[in-house]
Amino acid sequence: MAKSSPEHSQGSLWELAWIFLKLGATSFGGPAAHISMMEEEFVHRRQWVSRPDFLELLALSNLIPGPNSTELAIHIGYRRGGWKGLGIAGICFILPAFFIVTLIAAFYVHYAKLPQMESFLTGVKAVVLAVILQAASRFLLSLFKIESFRRESLHTLRSRSSLFTLLLVVISALLHSAGMAEIPLLVAGGILALPLLKTNGRLWDAGGLFWVFFKVGSVLFGSGYVLLSFLKTELIEKRSWLTETQLMDAIAVGQFTPGPVFTTASFIGYLLQGPTGAVIATVGIFLPAFVFVALSIPAYRWMKNSEALKQFLQGVVAVSVGLLFSTLVQLGRDSLTTPLSWGIFLVSLVLLRRRLPSAALILAGGILTLLL
Repeated sequence: MAKSSPEHSQGSLWELAWIFLKLGATSFGGPAAHISMMEEEFVHRRQWVSRPDFLELLALSNLIPGPNSTELAIHIGYRRGGWKGLGIAGICFILPAFFIVTLIAAFYVHYAKLPQMESFLTGVKAVVLAVILQAASRFLLSLFKIESFRRESLHTLRSRSSLFTLLLVVISALLHSAGMAEIPLLVAGGILALPLLKTNGRLWDAGGLFWVFFKVGSVLFGSGYVLLSFLKTELIEKRSWLTETQLMDAIAVGQFTPGPVFTTASFIGYLLQGPTGAVIATVGIFLPAFVFVALSIPAYRWMKNSEALKQFLQGVVAVSVGLLFSTLVQLGRDSLTTPLSWGIFLVSLVLLRRRLPSAALILAGGILTLLL
């Protein structure tokens, strides 16, 4: 029974809480970085989840609305600690970012400007890119069920299904880089993978504030830029609650602080109604993620028993990896602009292969560029 399993013990739940608090406090760089750090933590270091299962959970998170990395955290929490783990993982991943963003919002209200973070972020982004590249490479190997890119393993790529999967990864990365939205790509990838089945054998008040963010959390797919579009419509065009400058500053805070980008809601809530507003907006935008993940758990079990749905999910997984590579290229183009940032990126790749914790490397990279 679930209660007798060591995975559901009290000690395990405390460990789960501590790990996600740490990830929430150190995972700079947006969803791609969060996903990469979770892969390192739970697949590579602790081996709580196999890499194929991790990729399937990632694909499932991509197919439901809401913050993908937070939903992935909630899924992992459920796998490790049942329903208690589901709540603990999600809340602990969100809390550090909520407190950090709320403190910045308080500073912003009093001084009408944001603290300078450019120097710190130069080093942070360089290490984050190394973390993402390492995770994306592991995901790619996992798709083809090989351990490394050694010559004796590459014969696996010659099969029709493996070549098609590689093609999905490359084409989805190119299309995403060209501006195509994530959800059409994910669904198309799943549908295109199905023919391989035979081949493989297989209002201005607290209530109004809550409902605005609950609605956004319930229908939003995609990145922080999509979030910007939704919030602009809801908060500026429909209700005139914010100015354009305030909204752009809120998005910036969500981007440069660790943890989920959706804590942009915490900043906006604080601007509108102080600390109470920050709590209300945060609960509103993240609550749908917990609901959707809870609803998707039975669907995931069903998918695991259906060959057609497993094949569909395989296509979605391939596109998810392609999107990760696309994000890596876009971030690299914007972030690796100096010899120092390139140096930190390359050194981080070496140190990550020696199993140094990514969170420590990210903070060290930020501190290094801040000092220099």
